[in-house]
Amino acid sequence: MAAVIQPPHPQLAVSAAIFRDGKVLLVRRARSPAKGFYSLPGGRVEFGESLHQALSREVDEETGLRIEIIGLAGWREVLPAAAGAGHYLIMSFAARWVAKEPALNDELDDYRWIAPDSLASLGDLKLTGGLEEIIQSAARLIQA
Repeated sequence: MAAVIQPPHPQLAVSAAIFRDGKVLLVRRARSPAKGFYSLPGGRVEFGESLHQALSREVDEETGLRIEIIGLAGWREVLPAAAGAGHYLIMSFAARWVAKEPALNDELDDYRWIAPDSLASLGDLKLTGGLEEIIQSAARLIQA
């Protein structure tokens, strides 16, 4: 397997904390660098795309779900030193589930709908850094 060549500049990405019936969707990454970690669905913003367009596209590609974007829940920066990853700025949004059931693409290998207040008790799940804070912020937006 060839090494992934990272661009010499930060990449913009989006993710969605998708809520349905009081639970948030977590997905497990099937590929490096975050292989085996649960996170939020999302990915890179393509040139010319708005953040909302990119988010809707990425959620559709990864999960098949239709969502309603509520608002920006926060952001996270992943630096190159983190597990061999590239440099990413991830804009995370709160969203509501609208339609369809999860149908994962090959980038993901599991999903779970989890109550946000139970995240701390899920010690057996590997979560990406900052995930709990983003989910709590998104939950406040959803409840507002």
